[in-house]
Amino acid sequence: SSSRSLLVDLQMMMDQSGFDLGVFVGDLAFDEDSSRDDVSLEGLEQELEECKNDDVVANILSKGTKLREYAKGVENDVRQVELNSIQEYIKESDNLVSLHDQIRDCDSILSQMETLLSGFQGEIGSISSEIKSLQEKSMDMGLKLKNRKGAEVKLARFVEDIIVPPRMVDIIVDSEVNDEYMRTLEMLSKKLKFVEVDTMVQSSKALKDVQPELEKLRQKAISKVSEFIVQKLHALRKPKTNIQILQQSVLLKYKYVIIFLKEHGKEVYMEVRGAYVDTMNKVLSAHFRSYIQAVEKLQLDIATPSDLIGVETRATSLFSIGREPLKNRSAVFALGERINILKEIEQPALIPHIAEASSLKYPYEVLFRSLHKLLMDTATSEYLFCDDFFGEESIFYEIFAGPFAVIDEHFNLILPNCFDAIGLMLMIRIIHQHQLIMSRRRLPCLDSYLDKINISLWPRFKMVFDMHLNSLRTANVKTLWEDDVHPHYVMRRYAEFSASLVHLNVEYGDGQLELNLERLRMAVDDLINKLAKTFTKPKLQTVFLINNYDMTMAVLKEAGPEGGKTQMHFEELLKSNTGIFVEELLLEHFSNLIKFVKTRASEDPNSSSEKPISVSDVEPLVKDFGSRWKAAIELMHKDVITSFSNFLCGMEILRAALTQLLLYYTRLSDCIKRIPGGSTLNKDLVSISSIMYEIRKYSRTF
Repeated sequence: SSSRSLLVDLQMMMDQSGFDLGVFVGDLAFDEDSSRDDVSLEGLEQELEECKNDDVVANILSKGTKLREYAKGVENDVRQVELNSIQEYIKESDNLVSLHDQIRDCDSILSQMETLLSGFQGEIGSISSEIKSLQEKSMDMGLKLKNRKGAEVKLARFVEDIIVPPRMVDIIVDSEVNDEYMRTLEMLSKKLKFVEVDTMVQSSKALKDVQPELEKLRQKAISKVSEFIVQKLHALRKPKTNIQILQQSVLLKYKYVIIFLKEHGKEVYMEVRGAYVDTMNKVLSAHFRSYIQAVEKLQLDIATPSDLIGVETRATSLFSIGREPLKNRSAVFALGERINILKEIEQPALIPHIAEASSLKYPYEVLFRSLHKLLMDTATSEYLFCDDFFGEESIFYEIFAGPFAVIDEHFNLILPNCFDAIGLMLMIRIIHQHQLIMSRRRLPCLDSYLDKINISLWPRFKMVFDMHLNSLRTANVKTLWEDDVHPHYVMRRYAEFSASLVHLNVEYGDGQLELNLERLRMAVDDLINKLAKTFTKPKLQTVFLINNYDMTMAVLKEAGPEGGKTQMHFEELLKSNTGIFVEELLLEHFSNLIKFVKTRASEDPNSSSEKPISVSDVEPLVKDFGSRWKAAIELMHKDVITSFSNFLCGMEILRAALTQLLLYYTRLSDCIKRIPGGSTLNKDLVSISSIMYEIRKYSRTF
């Protein structure tokens, strides 16, 4: 406050008297000599050098102003600035006083707030301690609550698992076996497992009260459901029952009964299991026995022991009395439409009474496929049901021991009396296709059975095949021979038989079968050559062989392009015998010409040999050929037509003969051109174009 009064007084004096602060302070003067002794110029040069770039210093030095005078001027400027500053301060004195008052008021307010906040801080510290204490209590209570809830859940679960509700007792004891009973049975199973598995439960007092009741319920449930299932199983024995529908729509609904018995009544489960096995074994065995008896009536006998390739058609025996001649029953050797059975491999099994009503008969392989198709479908259904219902694969094999025995009994009677090699091979292929079907179904249940059937078929096929082979090797040529150059029925049988087996081996490539076919071919080659030699004339022998080889080729090609080595072999034989026949045919009509061409046509007429070729040597040949060549060709044509059963083959042979004749005559013409004076025969020579025209004329006939 004293400072404030002083400033106020000073301001009033200045306003009243026009106070001049400059006058009051006075001029500041420097005593030129007062500090002379104290001034040192040491280092001045260095400082001037450092300050030479300063604008003020540079200006002073350039103007030559004295330093003292300049310093005095600066001092005066500073004093003036100071006075101005004081003057401005005096002008702002009111504001400063006001600011001072405000600061003092603020200081007072802040002091009060400090006191208030200090009180708040103390209270907050106290509250924080209380909150921390409450938090600790809350955490402790939360943990206790969690533990109590956990205990409550476990206790509730324990009570729920061990308690036996009255409703459960009523259903197990009094209700019928239905969907609700199944659900209750599952609940009972859980409770039984709970008291058996948990060791803590076994030591609880609650179990002592509940366990007797649970045991009674278990025994009652086992008794009731086992009786129920056995009743359902008895329904399977009723005639004309659709077993698969009963299994799928009835038994599978109660699948949990079997699970319950397996878990809680093992002995009773084994009794139920045994009852099912016994029931299905008898039912399926009777089913297959009845089916086999029905299809046996549909069997068409194809072959007997005497129906062999090399057996003479006129032979009669105990087996062939009253049967049509084998020559007219080509089904024994030809595959024909029997191959269709492999294309219908997955068709439904035959329905015997429908086929019987239509008076239809079938080769045994058709019945064989039908029987095994029924077996596959039945086995598939039963295997899947046993796996689903009982959860056991082994039960299937116990059930099907009966049906397998029934089928084996039938097959063991049929197989020793089967002499149909084509049918046996078809059955082998059918079994292979059935194995593929079961593999695609991913079911192993018939693997061992189908393997057994396959293993039994091959030896039988080999035995029947060897019977055919031996019939060729031991054939009586005299009884088989017929004075006929057309294809022999033995060769036709062989061709059809081989073509059938070759066709059935296309997709399988069985090396053993190919080896057997090679043995059969060698045997028939030997026999057909013996039959050919029975003819007295070589030409007839050749015609006989050509007709048989051509027929064999045609049959093999009809069966398909898979003839392989067999087809190639007969192609070579046909080609070689055709060449032999062509030579024989030409020699028959143009023997002198051919003999001359082969022996002398290549000689040089101008050579110095003892007897060179002359016009007189060839003139008879030229005139003879010119006079009858057309008639001879016509005779050759008629000969070929009557000799060969296959018209196309005959025409090919005729064309080959005419072509060969043209070559012989061309060589004769060339020889005549080299003979001195041979031009005299030009008028008698037949032109090559005329012969070519005749050849083309016969070529157009086919």
